[in-house]
Amino acid sequence: MDSAAALPPAVEPKKTGNVKFAFACAILASMTSILLGYDIGVMSGASLYIQKDLKISDEQVEVLLGILNVYSLIGSFAAGRTSDWIGRRFTIVFAAVIFFVGALIMGFSVNFAMLMFGRFVAGIGVGYALMIAPVYTAEVSPASSRGFLTSFPEVFINFGILLGYVSNYAFSRLSLFLGWRVMLGIGAAPSVLLGLMVLGMPESPRWLVMKGRLADAKVVLAKTSDTAEEAAERLADIKTAAGIPLDLDGDVVAVPKTKGSSQEKRVWKELIFSPTSAMRHILIAGIGIHFFQQASGIDAVVLYSPRVFKSAGITGEKRLLGTTVAVGATKTVFILVATFLLDRIGRRPLLLTSTGGMIISLAGLATGLTVVSKHPDEKITWAIVLCIFCIMAYVAFFSIGLGPITWVYSSEIFPLHVRALGCSLGVALNRLTSGVISMTFLSLSKAITIGGAFFLFAGIASFAWVFFFTYLPETRGHTLEDMSQLFGSTATHKQAGAAEADDDDAAAKEKKVEMAATN
Repeated sequence: MDSAAALPPAVEPKKTGNVKFAFACAILASMTSILLGYDIGVMSGASLYIQKDLKISDEQVEVLLGILNVYSLIGSFAAGRTSDWIGRRFTIVFAAVIFFVGALIMGFSVNFAMLMFGRFVAGIGVGYALMIAPVYTAEVSPASSRGFLTSFPEVFINFGILLGYVSNYAFSRLSLFLGWRVMLGIGAAPSVLLGLMVLGMPESPRWLVMKGRLADAKVVLAKTSDTAEEAAERLADIKTAAGIPLDLDGDVVAVPKTKGSSQEKRVWKELIFSPTSAMRHILIAGIGIHFFQQASGIDAVVLYSPRVFKSAGITGEKRLLGTTVAVGATKTVFILVATFLLDRIGRRPLLLTSTGGMIISLAGLATGLTVVSKHPDEKITWAIVLCIFCIMAYVAFFSIGLGPITWVYSSEIFPLHVRALGCSLGVALNRLTSGVISMTFLSLSKAITIGGAFFLFAGIASFAWVFFFTYLPETRGHTLEDMSQLFGSTATHKQAGAAEADDDDAAAKEKKVEMAATN
């Protein structure tokens, strides 16, 4: 009864310094996403000048733009193990260093082969950044503002895209030889600043508990929780998930675990090879939302926006790049709106509304492009206006829902012991799908026309809406440790035998929470 009576004050938290601290941590971690955003934005315009300077074909342009996503698979898979080994914070620093080297190589490239090698190095850094930013932010955020804070990686991706577009426009006045090299090389600057600032961040409390560093975890939880009760409850939940007895306390404790190889095999078995029905549901939901985010064509619009606008009837490089900046600004504005709605409206309503708007926008864009392409010698004003409006509407709907929610949702639904692997798989599929779209869009447009390509994306987005409606439950307001209850029990039959012991632990946990709250 006392515990229940204490609940309302915890629900209406005093969010002064704690939320500000979690806010600062989320911003610093999410800034790694600027690296990917800048690369996407800058390559959309730089590719026009690279093709002229290096005299490469459309097929080589496709590979150049899309291959970074494939290379990032290496980083996203390695990031899971790396972050469990050296911690979330130093993994972010590592990502920044790798991207810094890649950006310098691209900026000093003298031929296509060197440029591709720079893409390879930068791609690994992007893979690391994409996996670790949402994981760290989700693990450091209180439940009351997790959706808001975990959407930050997508916010910074959009901000990076806008910076890339602005860079295209600003440096387009330089010579052909120098212009695109400056556009790419200047991308090294944010990674230096990021690497230095991240050193001031605390480590993830969940990683600290997994390493037995309870005293350090308590300090971080106290700074990032709304109340003392929540900090104590989060600590108890994490200890339970990590297999640490609730009555075991101390600055540093031994964490019961099997040998590294056995632990890794167990994680793969529980998530991939022999999952429970609930774990399978979580896996499909987590990787499915990543697949549909990219398969619905966002990179075709963002990476090839100058070419899409040219197909819509807009001419002149300066005008094309200027219109592209407007796309970046639209994405950035609406992603900021989304961050304030995630914890107020919820994930599901925003996701379904967003995807529905994307379907209508893609169909309208496809219609306009088809009309323009069938009348190449005429200027059909209404069709051009329709294309521009639908592109802006498409990126707005994407940014208000599917864009940020993908990262929020996938980072919060996986249980702690499989979270690094689950998020790595989601990011890997995200980047692979993005790479396929990026490396086939020009060829697809030639095969079925550019209008036909966007009709195809509209069809895929329709399947996505059905998938989201039938398969993804609402997660707003749930703690990370309670998340699996939305999907059913994730325990294996062997683990289920310990249920009675868990009931005893629950009583001990409640007692520890009450004791910690009074200290």
